[in-house]
Amino acid sequence: MKYIQFKREVNAPIFTLQEIRLKGIKLFAYQLTLWKKRGYIVKLKNGIYVFSDNVEYFSSEELAVVIYSPSYISMEKALSSYGLIPEVVYSVTSVTPKITRWFKNDFGDYKYYHVKSRLFFGYTQKEGKYSTYFIADPEKALLDFLYLKNVNNMEDLNSYRINWDEFKKSADSKKLKRYAKRYNSDRITFMINQILEMV
Repeated sequence: MKYIQFKREVNAPIFTLQEIRLKGIKLFAYQLTLWKKRGYIVKLKNGIYVFSDNVEYFSSEELAVVIYSPSYISMEKALSSYGLIPEVVYSVTSVTPKITRWFKNDFGDYKYYHVKSRLFFGYTQKEGKYSTYFIADPEKALLDFLYLKNVNNMEDLNSYRINWDEFKKSADSKKLKRYAKRYNSDRITFMINQILEMV
C-alpha cells in the first residue's frame, strides 16, 4: 500500500496499529520503518504514530493521554503550568493508576507515576489545539508532588522554589485539606498543615 492511500484510509492525525488491524488495512512493518525514516510519520511509542504534517496541531500535553491512558498531567508539569514553580518544565509528568512508565519520543520525555486507584482524582479536562487532555487541579498537583517525591519537610519543599503567593491565588485551602484526607497519610497531613500555616 502506498503512503498517500494509507493516509487517506486512516483519515486521522494519529493512528495505532490496533486501529489499522480493526479497519482491515494491510500494512507491513517495513513500510512503517520506511515512512518513519522519510519523515512521513513520527513514532509516539510502540504501536502509536502521528502523521508528520499534523505534528504542529498537537501540544505535548495533548499527546500525554494518547501515549499512556488513563492519566492526567500533574506534579512538576502541572505546577509549572499554573505558575507555581519558576522553572520551565520540558518533560511531561503525569499520574496513572497503571504501572510507572517512561517514554521518550520526538516530542519529549513523558513520565507516568503510579498511584492507587483511590488517588486517581482531582483533575480537570482541558481543551488543547486538537483534542482534550487532563490536568491536575493546583491542589492535587501539589499533593501528588508531596506524595510521590516523598517530601518530608518544608526545607526540602522550599528547595523547589514554589511560588506561595501565586499558590494562595490559585489554590483553595478547603479543597487542599479535603483532598489531603484521601491520601490517609500522616506525612501528607503534616506537610499540608505546615503549608497552610505558612500561606
